[in-house]
Amino acid sequence: MPLAVSDLWDDLLRCLDLQVHDEESGPVYEASNQRLGYHRLFGGQLLAQFVRAAQLGCPGKNVKSLHALFTRAGRPAEPVRYELRRHHDGGSFAASTVVARQAQGVVATASVSLHVPEDGPARQTIPAAPALPGPEHRGDLHPIPWETRTTADLDTPASEPPEFELWMRCPAAEPDLAPALTAYATDLTLIGTALRPLAGVTQHDSGTAFASAVTSHTVWFHRPFGADGWLLLRQHSPVLAHGRCFGRGDVLTEDGTLVASYAQEALLRFTPEQPG
Repeated sequence: MPLAVSDLWDDLLRCLDLQVHDEESGPVYEASNQRLGYHRLFGGQLLAQFVRAAQLGCPGKNVKSLHALFTRAGRPAEPVRYELRRHHDGGSFAASTVVARQAQGVVATASVSLHVPEDGPARQTIPAAPALPGPEHRGDLHPIPWETRTTADLDTPASEPPEFELWMRCPAAEPDLAPALTAYATDLTLIGTALRPLAGVTQHDSGTAFASAVTSHTVWFHRPFGADGWLLLRQHSPVLAHGRCFGRGDVLTEDGTLVASYAQEALLRFTPEQPG
């Protein structure tokens, strides 16, 4: 049975508490899955657990970038094993590969780069963050288990630009969980953003008007940050073609500091009578 909204947060934290097993070939981390009632694992869970495995495998360094490839649908009833291989672990940088595996085979893989934060010049060139919407714009964006706000309807039946802005604020959590929690959230709305220009089609039509599945997802972390303050996920989808869609986004703090960016490609295959 899927959990009540009030229990989703504790369930997600439980899934980010990876158990380590030292094996001859290297460390292996085992993780439980969210109880969402889905027929397959939510990709955001895998992204978050990839981040946690990389952090545990290279302590003292921050995840700088993660590129994940999703090879097959994961089974919610079976724990996931994360096999980590270190390719480099120097004084400033580290690189590793993480393989997510179940009995059926490889579910997903990730190449992860890590870095020790350094002092130096800082610059960014992006549009300023808008004002935080008021509480009347609170939304319920399942399975995100924390407060979100938006002034736009992601699943509008009208034809709208392929752009979407979402504010989010997590409950208080350990600071090192911020990258994993943010990676989790970046997986949820990019396909919906790509669908916005298509009148009469929304994410709710998945499985009837179209089939969709994320094939690859990348997150870059630019600066250390906390997830218990307001974060803006600003994203757009520049192209939908040949049965695939692509989207990208930035993550900004409430004061407009750019802390992360992300991009995703997904299968988006329409039935013959539908657009696309």
